[in-house]
Amino acid sequence: MSVNEASWDRVVRVILGVILLGLYFMGSVSGTVGIIALIVGIIMLATGLFGFCPLYKVVGFSTKK
Repeated sequence: MSVNEASWDRVVRVILGVILLGLYFMGSVSGTVGIIALIVGIIMLATGLFGFCPLYKVVGFSTKK
């Protein structure tokens, strides 16, 4: 597994992931929207921490120079 995200991309993903998870766990979003926020938040946080986006790999895209 190689890194295919630039540093700025990773930072944005981690911040968005933390915000989405925070919204879910603070109860600001609930129901279907809450579940979607939870799932997307986990994915964003994980891809940001690992620096690898499977979707980027599938489409042959990379933000890393």
